[in-house]
Amino acid sequence: MIVTRFAPSPTGRLHLGHAYSAILNHDRARAEGGRFVLRIEDIDASRCRPAFEDAIYEDLSWLGLAWDGPVLRQSERMDAYAERLGSLRAHGLAYRCFRTRADVAEAMSAAHGAPEGGFRPGPLPPREEAALLAEGHPYAWRLDLARAQAEAGPIAYEEETPQGRRVVAADPAPHGDIVIARKDVGTSYHLASVTDDVASGVSHVIRGEDLREAAPLHALLYALLGEAPPVYAHHPLIAGPDGRRLAKRDRSVTLAALREAGKTSESVRARLPL
Repeated sequence: MIVTRFAPSPTGRLHLGHAYSAILNHDRARAEGGRFVLRIEDIDASRCRPAFEDAIYEDLSWLGLAWDGPVLRQSERMDAYAERLGSLRAHGLAYRCFRTRADVAEAMSAAHGAPEGGFRPGPLPPREEAALLAEGHPYAWRLDLARAQAEAGPIAYEEETPQGRRVVAADPAPHGDIVIARKDVGTSYHLASVTDDVASGVSHVIRGEDLREAAPLHALLYALLGEAPPVYAHHPLIAGPDGRRLAKRDRSVTLAALREAGKTSESVRARLPL
């Protein structure tokens, strides 16, 4: 059975681009007798607001979209992410990183340039790491990409395109040793997203073109967690009158603004390339 999902962050009001993604996922599931899951990605407490979460429910209901089952809220699933992180650590695939954002920016802009395979600082010598831990320095967890690729072996995933479905060989190398658990949160977008898609049984991830580059990395995480990756499809981004992709700061094209201007959900659908 096909299972799709819509996973907004409650950091602002939904706009036409969000509507496009939500409708594509909802309609695909309904057309094939599947399930449409709603997930609220609210792990960033500094930016997420309850009022914006309530607005998400209001906007989706106005669009006529109904989700199946209870809403999955990431802030309530920290134990699940910790368990997945623990599995990666147990296999020697994650290491502590004490570097600050300034350290990373400096390393990436150094005269010799960043390595072609992305940022890969590697673990510190045990004695240096122990000293930093004793002093209480905060740290993130990074994925050891070289070990992870050796552990997983060759991986591939299926992608749906306008020309049909194709098999893509996953190459996560450009991402480098990504952060899989932030210092302030204990997880990351990548780890939480894959963990939740597995838990919800998501079979098809239909999302914006801007997230296409994350697919190889996510396919790797699926393999490391012993799961098969979903089918991916990446839709075009909706642009504003100036030709730039829509963002939450574009208040004139939020669904709330359109609704207040007297627009109907049917007129919103008519504006989108469905």
